[in-house]
Amino acid sequence: MGVQYVDVDRCETWTRYRAGLCDSCHAHCCTMPVEVRLPDLVRLGLVDPFEAEHEAPKQIARRLEKTGQVDHFNFKHGIFTLARRASGDCLFLDATTRRCTVYEQRPDTCRKHPQVGPRPGHCPHGPRRTG
Repeated sequence: MGVQYVDVDRCETWTRYRAGLCDSCHAHCCTMPVEVRLPDLVRLGLVDPFEAEHEAPKQIARRLEKTGQVDHFNFKHGIFTLARRASGDCLFLDATTRRCTVYEQRPDTCRKHPQVGPRPGHCPHGPRRTG
């Protein structure tokens, strides 16, 4: 059996999701761009509830882009894209453990994956590297 190659950008290389699959995964899904809305940013603690209620989303996006927490803001749809590290990892992914550091506060996009996403019911599962 050869080495299974997973390309996050090619959904046909993804694995059908099943319970427990994440336990042995290298968190490839956490290298995909994460689109969030304002309530997600509040839950993550990146935006204060008062700011969310009284500031224009475009102003919030500018601030978060300056601090390197957001890469892009789609004004028409009110969607922010979280910034990623140079490695492609989500800012909230622990590089050593490959686990989410904000799991309880994670965005809805992450909560709904893999039921919702580029290939529903599938994920870019890749085995954890050892040693």
